[in-house]
Amino acid sequence: MNLRPQGANEIDVNLTPLIDVVFLLLIFFMVSTTFNRESEIQIDLPESSERAIESASEAIEITIDVDGQYFVNKQRLVNVQAATLKRALKDAIANRSDPPVTLVVDANTPYQAVVTAMDVAAQLGIGRLSSVTQHSLKDGN
Repeated sequence: MNLRPQGANEIDVNLTPLIDVVFLLLIFFMVSTTFNRESEIQIDLPESSERAIESASEAIEITIDVDGQYFVNKQRLVNVQAATLKRALKDAIANRSDPPVTLVVDANTPYQAVVTAMDVAAQLGIGRLSSVTQHSLKDGN
């Protein structure tokens, strides 16, 4: 028993154009997507150890207050220029080889001041730099 009327054409769905469009979209998105990595900072994270911590008297302390003013070993610097900080750090280092340097920073300190201090320390070859963040730091203490 055939229920189809005589002369009716079979419906044929051609998927080739649909597949072509999907491939074109795939190629478009692959070409237009960028896979560039933006700038990355290499960070060596601290590790715990059982060694005794060096005495605080040996460490050089760079303090940065809310206004971005620098203090080296609690002595306020004349201005906030990198050259002044570099000179003060050179004097504090004197003839010590690879002294530990601690960066004491207020939570609201301008980020540029912190980056400048880290850059100056790197320029002087300081390899042991640690940082501390405090809230409401005033007068470099």
